[in-house]
Amino acid sequence: MSGLTLSQLWLFPVKSLAGFTRQQSRVTLFGLADDRRWMVVDATSGNFISQRSHPEMCLIQVSLTPRGIALQHPNGSVLEVTQPNGDSVRDVTVWGDHCRGWDAGDLAAEWLSEQLAVSCRLVYFPESEVRQVDLEYANTGDKTAFSDGFPLLLISQASLDDLNQRLESPVSMVRFRPNLVVSGCEPFAEDGWKRLRIGEITFRVVKPCSRCAIPNVDPATGKRGKEPISTLSKYRRQGNKIFFGQNVIADNTGEIEVGMPVEVIE
Repeated sequence: MSGLTLSQLWLFPVKSLAGFTRQQSRVTLFGLADDRRWMVVDATSGNFISQRSHPEMCLIQVSLTPRGIALQHPNGSVLEVTQPNGDSVRDVTVWGDHCRGWDAGDLAAEWLSEQLAVSCRLVYFPESEVRQVDLEYANTGDKTAFSDGFPLLLISQASLDDLNQRLESPVSMVRFRPNLVVSGCEPFAEDGWKRLRIGEITFRVVKPCSRCAIPNVDPATGKRGKEPISTLSKYRRQGNKIFFGQNVIADNTGEIEVGMPVEVIE
């Protein structure tokens, strides 16, 4: 298949907070550099907090700084967070996986607790931590940080276009929180891909992405509706799950850039 291009790169530094596009990014063994390396957790249990229970999380904007990240709420409140050094380590859980996250301190915890009206902490996933990807779909040594389960998510632009033709009100790609968006193929062509090459990096397409209710959250308002999951359920359901996008694992590291050709190897 020819004519495919990498048309968007999305980065979500803090799990469930707002993301942004980039023109280029480094692919690491965790996924895109800086992607989902931070996570908000319940202050008592250490379990992750997401838009599933707190849809307003999508309203908090995130930017990268030389020392860490900056958070900005629509109310105008801004907080700069320095990447922690591991002085305070916290046991945290994401989808049943137990990890050790570096706590970002009381100031970040207090700020997020106030904005989200829940007692929470902010933690960072250090380079030294290893979270093995599900071995049913991955190889030993394949790892991810605080993503739901896989280091990268790919969606084709044609798949979103197909969905939007079925909706009364079109939705944006960010609702599905992908990392890699590919243009130039037929809708859902990605369902049949097994291996890709972008630049010098090869990728394994390992598992369809089953969707929860997060795409129903409007990223502009933080309000949850019934779409687009209601419409997707009519033609993208398999058993009791609804699929949209493909989970991907990189075989090696390197730089990728919007506009690069995407080669389907198999």
